[in-house]
Amino acid sequence: MSLQRQVMFWVGALVAFILIFWVLHEVMLPFVAGIALAYFLSPVADRLERLGVDRLVATLIILLIFLFVFLIVAIALVPILSSQLFGFIQRLPQYIVRLQELLITPENKEWLQRLLGDRLPDLQKSVGDLVTQGAGWLGTFLTSLWSGGRALISVFSIVIVTPVVAAYMLLDWPKTVKQIDSWLPRRNRETIRKLARDMDNAIAGFVRGQASVALILGAFYSVSLTAIGLSFGLLIGVIAGLLTFVPYVGSLFGLVVATGVAVVQFWPDLNWIVVVASVFLIGQFVEGYILSPKLVGESIGLHPVWLMFALFAFGYLFGFVGLMLAVPLAAATGVLVRFALAQYLASPLYTGEPRRRHHPGEG
Repeated sequence: MSLQRQVMFWVGALVAFILIFWVLHEVMLPFVAGIALAYFLSPVADRLERLGVDRLVATLIILLIFLFVFLIVAIALVPILSSQLFGFIQRLPQYIVRLQELLITPENKEWLQRLLGDRLPDLQKSVGDLVTQGAGWLGTFLTSLWSGGRALISVFSIVIVTPVVAAYMLLDWPKTVKQIDSWLPRRNRETIRKLARDMDNAIAGFVRGQASVALILGAFYSVSLTAIGLSFGLLIGVIAGLLTFVPYVGSLFGLVVATGVAVVQFWPDLNWIVVVASVFLIGQFVEGYILSPKLVGESIGLHPVWLMFALFAFGYLFGFVGLMLAVPLAAATGVLVRFALAQYLASPLYTGEPRRRHHPGEG
């Protein structure tokens, strides 16, 4: 098959996949969630199988433990988080007004007036408009996620279908991988296998490692802010931990929101405000110098900017399904781009020299 036909074939396959995904993405959530869960838990099943446990028994044990822990956490946290989220949304306008009042106090207004002159009223109006626009954009984004993931409304699809899909995939994972491997074109089999291994290392290294980092930091932030007595500390800590899945975003979000709430709650006592800010500075230090190097590593090749773009783009276009697929697709794309770049750098198109053929008998 010529290079042109190969390119046309793979481009056509990609277009067909995107069209099918676009048409069916609203009902794919439980299936994608089940496959993701099976991929996440597959190493545990492999470990148990190597210890002599039957694959079916290992699958049942893993899923039962996972579902038990998930239900316990959901029952314990969801009511509290829902209550805090509702209260935070109600009090958010008051927090913004109070922060503006503290910023434009008589003590601060004098030097702000000297610094900004007649632009001070415009600054206040701009801050208010910025907050309004930001809230509107966030609402639009969340609405897109919800409308793009209408399957989430069906409790049956999440509670029943996802574990069933995960059980089947976890049970048949080795057979599925072996079957797909048998379909690879023989001429390029080793190259495709290497790319698949690189993709698996990138996806597994980031998803499993960064998920562990997010879980640890989310627990640290939630416990610390709740112990300090910060209003909505549990909610802020959990959200900051979830956002830690994107490097630096969680700590920055938590620092800004928690410090703003602390200023409104504790002012003029600066000590507690500094303590709240220190929680996130400590968390960022632990993440950057201890957790990420040990749990994630540096060889995954996922730049935070590319990761944020993938999450927002796929989440906006395809809802929760796109959000779940954003990281694997971003990691796979990164592997393919690095492979294509290496091919280009070794090609005559870059070197300007004809590719030298290796003849038998040459040293």
